[in-house]
Amino acid sequence: MSGPLEGKVALVAGATRGAGRGIAVELGAAGATVYVTGRSTRARRSEYDRPETIEDTADLVTAAGGRGIAVPVDHLDRSAVRDLVTRIADEQGRLDVLVNDIWGGEKLFEWNTPVWEHDLDNGLRLLRLAVETHAVTSHCALPLLLARPGGLVVEVTDGTADYNRDTYRVNFFYDLAKSSVLRMAFALGHELGPRGATAVALTPGWMRSEIMLEAYGVREDDWRRALEREPHFAISETPRYTGRAVAALAADPDVSRFNGQSLSSGGLAREYGFTDLDGSRPDAWRYLVEVQDAGKPADTTGYR
Repeated sequence: MSGPLEGKVALVAGATRGAGRGIAVELGAAGATVYVTGRSTRARRSEYDRPETIEDTADLVTAAGGRGIAVPVDHLDRSAVRDLVTRIADEQGRLDVLVNDIWGGEKLFEWNTPVWEHDLDNGLRLLRLAVETHAVTSHCALPLLLARPGGLVVEVTDGTADYNRDTYRVNFFYDLAKSSVLRMAFALGHELGPRGATAVALTPGWMRSEIMLEAYGVREDDWRRALEREPHFAISETPRYTGRAVAALAADPDVSRFNGQSLSSGGLAREYGFTDLDGSRPDAWRYLVEVQDAGKPADTTGYR
């Protein structure tokens, strides 16, 4: 292994697909040892019933230049999370980066459905998967992360603090979940900062995850076909873009200047100078405000 994160150890909780996979791979590309967790394995799928697995993610991490280690974990299971952290401590003796990317809610929320009409069990399950899992993982993992100065916690959400403050996000449960994760990073910043570590919230833009590409009936190599159906999709980005944002943060000796803040992949691309895989630098959250939400025709000029 070689790279700015050589010798560093990361845990990407919720790394089966999407942003979690992209983050894990880019941490590996920077030389880190990366523990990747989730509920979908080659032996057993979660209720998502999708083909992506944590073993696949671990293999991609290793192929990128790091060391990927897949561990099946349900992050609602406190004992399983404790066992995971014990294993990392025993095998590595350290934890430098914790990424809380657990979500699992795509099949649980109903678009633009008020709380009294929304399926209550699904809504409460969404909150447990999106919020409680993060709290459980932080509770169990942070003592190990704090054992050395300079640790980083990244809470992955959807939307910046500014955007979510002024924008209703999908429905009551979705809005509450994503806003709660933003607040988690703020609170962790207050608790970790005086102890030598940093916590941030990070949002991707409009991400071309496996599920999103499938929804549009396209692949990564021909994703622009989706623009016929949704022209604003031109601002989209790969999961690796968010991964590069996390890798840049983890390698920054002055990352504490962001402690407690809400960050975005596009904003950090400007800060650190990285690009997406195609060499572009999409700034989705600025685009959403200034173009899409303003009712203007799709035009990514100046936003990529």
